[in-house]
Amino acid sequence: MTSTAAGTSQLLAVSDLHIGYEENRALVEGMRPGTDDDWLLVAGDVAETVDDVTWALKTLARRFRRVVWVPGNHELWTHPKDSVTLRGTARYEHLVEVCRDLGVTTPEDPYPVWDGPGGPVAVAPLFLLYDYSFLPAGCATKEEGLEYAHGTGVVCNDEFLLHPDPYPTRDAWCAARVAATERRLAALPEDLPTVLVNHYPLHRHPTDVLRYPEFAMWCGTTLTADWHRRFRVAAMVYGHLHIPRTTWHEGVRFEEVSVGYPREWRRRPEPPGRLRRVLPAPDGEGTDR
Repeated sequence: MTSTAAGTSQLLAVSDLHIGYEENRALVEGMRPGTDDDWLLVAGDVAETVDDVTWALKTLARRFRRVVWVPGNHELWTHPKDSVTLRGTARYEHLVEVCRDLGVTTPEDPYPVWDGPGGPVAVAPLFLLYDYSFLPAGCATKEEGLEYAHGTGVVCNDEFLLHPDPYPTRDAWCAARVAATERRLAALPEDLPTVLVNHYPLHRHPTDVLRYPEFAMWCGTTLTADWHRRFRVAAMVYGHLHIPRTTWHEGVRFEEVSVGYPREWRRRPEPPGRLRRVLPAPDGEGTDR
């Protein structure tokens, strides 16, 4: 594990940049650290093409002391407009190599230790996927849940674009990622708090406000429901839902840090593309408990 220097630095976070939209690309152009020692956590869904992901992370890595990236579902899509046609784990591994060339930390690298204000904490970028276990009310199995979702017309594009190769299913890939990550987190020093960064929330409660509850099936896994307690979590950083807010669950702060699509952020009163401060912990934020 590597460390920062202490000072007035901030641990900042953002996700769901979706720079395929020109308005969102402009937001990334304007993102700047507050100090020379700021870190930036990027919790997935930068873009659908490898070229766009590379541009965004390269731009941010030039400005921040450290950039930490985790994949969202959009980066993992094998999209018809992308010249890179890799699928599944091969696509993920290619993105990891792109990040390493840029000096960006990935879920495959040693967890860095943030020693700035609010530290020390191990910053753990995670790649966990989902397994359809956040089922709609009244559904007992994945098959029932998918049948219900198809009946309502609310089906994630992952079903057509996110391939799990060489795993037989996305939920099998998720199970493998969860097991490997759990072992890594369990090996951390028992007195070291963590900031866990994942595209999806580690607990289901943030999905309770979804306009279409059936979409929760593509939003995480019940296998991580107690990780915020087990791994001494100071803050859990995620995106995907496009509902930026702070919530608290069992005394642990959950930060949804997404930018979202222009049609979404135009409706919000706050300026778009605002980076969320994770550490030092913001005062007076997070009233949902």
